[in-house]
Amino acid sequence: MATTALTGFSMMSLLSLGYLTWDLMSPNQVENEADQTSANRPPVPGPPHIIFIMTDDQGFNDIGYHSSDIRTPVLDKLAEDGVKLENYYIQPICTPSRSQLITGRYQIHTGLQHSIIRPRQPNCLPFDQITLPQRLQELGYSTHMVGKWHLGFYKKECLPTRRGFDTYFGSLTGSINYYTYDSCDGPGLCGFDLHEGESVAWGQRGKYSTHLYTQRVRKILASHDPQSQPLFIFLSFQAVHTPLQSPREYIYPYRELENVARRKYAAMVSAVDEAVRNITYGLRKYGYYQNTVIIFSTDNGGQPLSGGSNWPLRGRKGTYWEGGVRGLGFVHSPLLRKKRRVSKALVHITDWYPTLVRLAGGNESLMEGVDGYDVWEAISDGKESPRLEILHNIDPLYNHARGGSLQKGYGIWNTAVQASIRVGDWKLLTGDPGYGDWIPPQILPGFPGDWWNLERHTRPRKSVWLFNISGDPCEHFDLSEQRPDIVKQLLARLVYYNRTAVPVRYPSEDVRADPQLNGGAWVPWIGDEEEDSWDRVYQKKSKDWKKKLKLSKSRSFFRRLNTRIMSNTI
Repeated sequence: MATTALTGFSMMSLLSLGYLTWDLMSPNQVENEADQTSANRPPVPGPPHIIFIMTDDQGFNDIGYHSSDIRTPVLDKLAEDGVKLENYYIQPICTPSRSQLITGRYQIHTGLQHSIIRPRQPNCLPFDQITLPQRLQELGYSTHMVGKWHLGFYKKECLPTRRGFDTYFGSLTGSINYYTYDSCDGPGLCGFDLHEGESVAWGQRGKYSTHLYTQRVRKILASHDPQSQPLFIFLSFQAVHTPLQSPREYIYPYRELENVARRKYAAMVSAVDEAVRNITYGLRKYGYYQNTVIIFSTDNGGQPLSGGSNWPLRGRKGTYWEGGVRGLGFVHSPLLRKKRRVSKALVHITDWYPTLVRLAGGNESLMEGVDGYDVWEAISDGKESPRLEILHNIDPLYNHARGGSLQKGYGIWNTAVQASIRVGDWKLLTGDPGYGDWIPPQILPGFPGDWWNLERHTRPRKSVWLFNISGDPCEHFDLSEQRPDIVKQLLARLVYYNRTAVPVRYPSEDVRADPQLNGGAWVPWIGDEEEDSWDRVYQKKSKDWKKKLKLSKSRSFFRRLNTRIMSNTI
């Protein structure tokens, strides 16, 4: 547990928010009191308590041990005393990462391989998937989720409390106001989004979500007996996703940062850092710590337009470059055999499912069909990772690259299709991987919006890239022309995976989801007895290339327009 307090914060202001509970004590007093409280309890045998902390849109360069401008003393100390995962992969956007964590399966095996689940889409995590919390319930765990769900809610059967969590407190959509909990899915399509179980939590407006979620976790820890039953908490912070909102106390230490977005973003990261300190203190105070595994992970790369940074990696959130898919991650636990080290073992977000089920006492039968691997020995003992490759994704619905073709894929694969895979040291991308520039930390107050489009205009259009990602993690040297033999091998792996893919679930939006038709809140709007008709709504066959090209140009125009607006705002 970290003992270094953040400097420059108004402790009395934080106390007035009901956030800090120990700020009148010195750091050593905090540590000593927690250790004494924990020492008075007998050791807890059996399966470990599991605390999984996920942040939203936190970039590779947005933590103290990677960054020079963001201070995260608590996270840094936990990582230093545990195992830093420096070869850890996630997905480039929110829904896919959460679905893969919860199911242990690649997107192509759940039908969620395209985009995110929008608030008005009648879509959610497939009902035939047995989730991680459901497996942990079978193994005797008390399971709780706090924070952002973003895995669909059109039916009550989609809700967290129906998918394995004993309790739930948080938001169902992808982005909300940190104080009012309003969420918008377009002009005039706004509603309240904070839920207690399966009910709307109207009475919590005005409380900063990072603080509110932390208080709920502390309440769970205080009310549960760590000796009677193992505990699983999935804390899915809304932070540091837009909108950029933070109490002033956290902004003040970053007053010298010229870039306003970066300043606010850094403040939000610091708020998360203090929240994690609050939680780890609670673990010690209530007798959990000695038998607890803490996992920290971000859900995707950072968004530089909103203050995030993935430097020195290439790309950003929403792309299959390393800046979009290489994640921040570490494990902290007294149960680790080899601590205080950096792990280069290849780990993917799907691996947490079998790893945690195994830690909880489960056997192979409970992990049948998952795409993840049990990586506990690689993390705890420093052994080789059992994982040799990662399918980042195959998205048949994403805009096809104009320069791609089956011919350019050596007759093996249509390189117009967006896909990415890593096998050993090699990483292959096809189609349009997304914006692929290297974006240094933002130090200027603002920048012209057109800068974001320079890479698109100056680089020749390609549809195949190959990198030796171990030797070139920043993806500077494309070796696709020098190593066609490797390209062909990886294209063949894409073909193999594509044969196992299920149809894409991406239905049209449903007007019945409008919050104004549902009491002003985002809630389930379809009865559980109403049948789904995926065959009608998800298939997207398009032989009309002119119409598709026109739509692509329209999207490109609005993307550029939005970029300029965001730039001017910043």
